[in-house]
Formats: sequence, C-alpha cells, structure tokens
Amino acid sequence: MKKTINDVTSMTNVDGVAVIAINHPPVNALSSAVREGVHAAMQAAIADPAIVAVVLRGEGAAFSGGADITEFGKPKTGVVLADVQRILEDSPKPVVAAIHGFALGGGLEMALTCHYRIAVPSARMGLPEVNIGILPGAGGTQRLPRIVGPQVALDWMTSGVHVKAKEALEKGLLDELAPENDLQGAAIALARRVVSEKRPLRKVRDQNEKVEAARGHPEIFAEFRKASARKFRGFDAPKKIIECVEAAVNLPFAEGLKAERQKFTELMEGDQSAAQRYYFFASRQVWNIPGLAKDTAILPVRSVGIVGAGTMGGGIAMNFLNVGIPVHIVETRQEALDRGLRTIRTNYENTAKKGRLTQEAVEQRMALLTSSLDLQNLASVDLVIEAVFENMEVKKEVFARLDQVCKPGAILASNTSGLDINEMAAATKRPESVIGLHFFSPANVMKLLEVVRGAKTSDSVIATCMQLAKKIEKVAALVGVCPGFVGNRILRQRQREANALILEGAMPWDVDRVLYDFGLPMGPFAMSDLAGLDIGWSKEKSTSSTLREVLCEMDRRGQKTRAGFYDYDEKRVASPSPVVKKIIEDFAKKQGKVARQISDQEILERCIYPMINEGAKILEEGLAIRASDIDVVWVNGYGWPVYRGGPMFYGDLVGLPKVLAKMKEFEASHGPQFKPAKLLEELVASGRKFKDLPLGK
Repeated sequence: MKKTINDVTSMTNVDGVAVIAINHPPVNALSSAVREGVHAAMQAAIADPAIVAVVLRGEGAAFSGGADITEFGKPKTGVVLADVQRILEDSPKPVVAAIHGFALGGGLEMALTCHYRIAVPSARMGLPEVNIGILPGAGGTQRLPRIVGPQVALDWMTSGVHVKAKEALEKGLLDELAPENDLQGAAIALARRVVSEKRPLRKVRDQNEKVEAARGHPEIFAEFRKASARKFRGFDAPKKIIECVEAAVNLPFAEGLKAERQKFTELMEGDQSAAQRYYFFASRQVWNIPGLAKDTAILPVRSVGIVGAGTMGGGIAMNFLNVGIPVHIVETRQEALDRGLRTIRTNYENTAKKGRLTQEAVEQRMALLTSSLDLQNLASVDLVIEAVFENMEVKKEVFARLDQVCKPGAILASNTSGLDINEMAAATKRPESVIGLHFFSPANVMKLLEVVRGAKTSDSVIATCMQLAKKIEKVAALVGVCPGFVGNRILRQRQREANALILEGAMPWDVDRVLYDFGLPMGPFAMSDLAGLDIGWSKEKSTSSTLREVLCEMDRRGQKTRAGFYDYDEKRVASPSPVVKKIIEDFAKKQGKVARQISDQEILERCIYPMINEGAKILEEGLAIRASDIDVVWVNGYGWPVYRGGPMFYGDLVGLPKVLAKMKEFEASHGPQFKPAKLLEELVASGRKFKDLPLGK
C-alpha cells in the first residue's frame, strides 16, 4: 500500500520492503521538502516491525540530480542532507539505492550512505560540483575514495565526469546492474537477499582498505597535480578536491569530513564559485528569447548548403555531418574544393586515430558530403551558409545569386564575423529569410555560435537557427547587427589598448603575461603570432606605418617563420625578442612617445575595463538581450575564464563605481576612446549592477 509522506515523497510496503520514492520533477533535486520526506519515510520504515529492508529510488527522469542550486547561499532550514545521510547509513535495516537516469552530486552522496547500490545499465553517476566551483560537500570526497580508490576518485571529481553504470560497477561503486525495465524489482530482490543471507550493513565510511593502501605514497598526489597543472590553471575547486582526497587517505573519516566541510565553505564563499554558479544559469538563460512565441513555427532543415570550402566552410560543414544532416559544398575552383574536402577527411581520420571515432563513422559522415562548382546545386537545400572572403561586395553578390537559386523558404545565412547582415539581406528579395550564423574558428571545435538577427529576420528563422544550434551542440547567443557584433566588437577594445600599451613602455610579453595570469588562454601578441601577422597584409601596399607592417616586412610573420612578436625555437617555444624590443622602442620614438614604467595593474585595467564599458554600450543599444549573454559569448568564444564569470560579471564583481572612475581617469589622460557608456554612469548613479538590468538593457 502506497503512503504519501509529503508532496514529493511516498513510501510503499512491497511485502516487507519499504520502497521510498522521490517525485520532485524535473531532476528530483534534494530540496528541503525532499530531504524532510526521505527522513520521515526512513523514520517510519525503521519503526515499522513489518518492514525488513528499504529501497530508495527516484520517480521520473532520475534518481536525483543533487542539491537544489536555488537554495545555495540561503540559511538551511529543517532537515539537512547530513541528517538524511545519517539515518540511511545508521539504519538497522538494509537500505538499497536503486539508480536510473542519473545520480549526481548530492544525489550520489546520498546513495553512498546506503548500504548497497544497484543501477540500470543506462544510468550515469558522478560528482560534478567542480563545474560550479565547489567540491562535493556531503562526504563525497571522503566516501568515494574509500569505495573506488583515491586515484579514480581524483579523476572523477576533478573532471566532473558522468560515469556509465558499467564502469561504476567495475570500479566498485555499484554492487549490481539491474534489467533496464525492472529496476524496482531487482532492487527489492537484492534487499531480500541481503536480509536472507544476513549480509553486513556495509558503511562506505568504514571501508578503509583502498585509502590505507595509498597512505605513505604522497607521489600519487604530486604526480596528479603535475599531470593536471595545465588543465586546472587558475581554478581553486580542483586543487581543494585534491587536498580533500589527501585528507581521506591520511586522516580518520570524521576528521576528513571536517576538512571537506571547511574547504567547501571556503569555495562557496569565494568569487570563483559565485562566478561559476552565475555562468551555470547564464548558459541556460541564453536560450530564452523574449518576445519569441513558444508556438513559433520551426522550419525543417534536412539539408544544408555551404558556399566556400576554406577553413571556415569545411569546419562548419562538419557540424552538420556529425548529426547526420547532408551537406553540399560549392566552390569556385576545383583545386580549392579538393583541398577543402581533403581537410575535412583528414580532420575526421585524425579523430579516428585518437580512438574518438570509428572508421565506419568517418565513412558515414563523408558519404553525407557532396560538392560542386555550381551554385545551382543548392536549389533544393533548406539552409545555405556562405563562408566566403570577408568582403561586403563579394558577400552581396553571393546573396543576390542565392536569392535567385534557392527555393522559397530556404534560410540564407552568412558566417561573417562582423559585417552588416542588413546590407546583405537588402541584396535579396527575401530579407526575412536572411540571418547571421557566426561560427568561431575552428568551427568544428569551438562551441560558440553568434546568431545575428537582421532588422527583417523572421521569428521562424530565428527560432529555427537557435534550435539547430542545439542540435549541432553549439552554445548560441542571439545578438543584433553592429560592426563586430558582440564578441569582436568587445575584442577590439582590448586589442586597441594592448597595441597602445606597447608604444607607451610595456612590452608584448608583459601584456600577454598579465592577461594569461588573469586566466585567458593566450595574450593578444602570442595569439597574433599563432594566427600569422600577415593575415590581410599585402607586401605591395605595406608602408611601415604600423608595427605589424614593420614586422611582416622583416619576414617576422609569426610562429610559421619562427619569428613574430616573439622568437621561436624549432619546437615553437616562444621567448621575448630583443630585436622586437628595439623595433618597438624605435617605432615609439618616431611617434614622439616617451617610454614609462607601466604596472601590471594598469595593463589589466586598460585591457579589461574598456571591454566592460563596450559591453555596457551594447546593452544600451539593445544589441544583446542580457548582460549574461555577453558573458556566455566571451566564455565560449574567446576563452574568458569561467571562474571569472565573463566581462560583465567581472565588472559587477570589482564594482561598477571603480570601473567608471578608472574609465574617467583614462579618458582624461589618454583620450575620448575611454568615454564611459551612459548606461555605466546610470547604473553607478542608481547603485545597480549589470545583473539588475531588465531584459534587453
């Protein structure tokens, strides 16, 4: 008979086995009501002499997705998770966790206090708290090493991986696998066997064999830190997880639990977790488009055409081939087409060599790809993306021809990184079908897609492109038309100041070091060397008017010539160049500039604060829906460290009054390019932050 405990928890007596079910859609998060319900149900089961064992399970999609993140930072009320864990672990009757869907974070930590665990083969388990800048704070860092061993626990917790049930069984996290369609029956059967065979009520906290085997071997942790140093650069949470696992190995359980709680609190109260939790919500909000009706018609995209088989065109094609959508690429020259097709195949085969793709899958994807030298072959496709040279006249010509060739209703998209979508749309008789789809390079790797709506782009085209972005596993942000859109418009502010700073006394390696230490993957000058200084440079038109021209004229074109802003050895390892130092000093003198000492703080503020200010202008102009959308663009498209949230979050964090004061100071000393945005001044005057803005502002 089923007994309702509260709105989200029930208990059913199945011939002496109490089945406690959590029903709190969508993911059975461990809210206060769930915690109270499970605790009360356990009390009732323990007190009932007719109950011999307990099965704990979830209804709906999962066992439990973990803590209710909306409760973070709020005072805990009523039953806390530790109370639930205590009553499960100390139960005099065996408790079996029955896992389907997923058991993540606090959900898995709760399952770890049950005496036995069983799951269906499709289930996934993990402790992914690292992704929001914290660590498992309910005993996960102490129990997991005891059951799977310290090294496996380190891998799982610092990566946040969702582990498949089969691997969880092999590593000892699970006791059994259940049939996919009879989890409850198998869990009840396991519970009965535990009772009939008088098996021990195993407490993970008391299983010390695997942690004791690691005791006295500090090299385990030293080697893990060394191997992971690059991946964990700048992040606090993985480092503290390692410290907690060390505590699990070297301290009694109770003391390890105290260490875990202390480090969890430090992270929860720190800026990094605040930034990563903010980004967690921002990356979900970015899909919500105000004013776009839920019943907006989605256009079918069963085939895609791409104009241009260069680096971008080929990379874009792979996104669609990966999800089974046929692609037809058109080029103007057979040589360029052949080269593009070879590059696509090479990319797939390199992935196959690494074991991430089968050769059969490579052939399946390549079989979806066709090509020609005739735009007329795009007549029947549902979506065309032009990826030709970044020149407005060329693009307008392409759009005019596509307008004549493509069927009515086909979406015409441009991969431009910053040209006017409205001008391209005006070259067609169907501006409502024209949109920008700005993929970031390399397009088959980078997650960001700027979806650029023109003045006349229809809601159906917008909704279709946002949905399509999800299908090809991109993170999409809807933005408006302006030079550079959101990402590159903001980037130009940083680039301008980086170039100005090296003429005032800083060196390229100074600027790069400061921005790298801030958490960016690469500084602007190292990035220029990697891309090639000669992109867009013409030897015939070069007049030594910029540093870049001077370097290119000297054949210092970046890594490919082993000389650019830096000198490079045969392994492309960079070192500061005395030649470039002299070039910069001479160039600055010719411009009448007197070199001065520039602090790291000034470099950071000169490069970052104008970005925040430009973001404010973008919001002021209504070209981004939310400040957080700008941050999503910068985290996914430019490698802004997620532990700093994004430029707009960072502005809120350091304080908009401070940003405004510095912008005014720089405006007075360096010029009108630092003029503060009106929105920035308004926010400071009213004591608000970017996060307080209404949508579209």
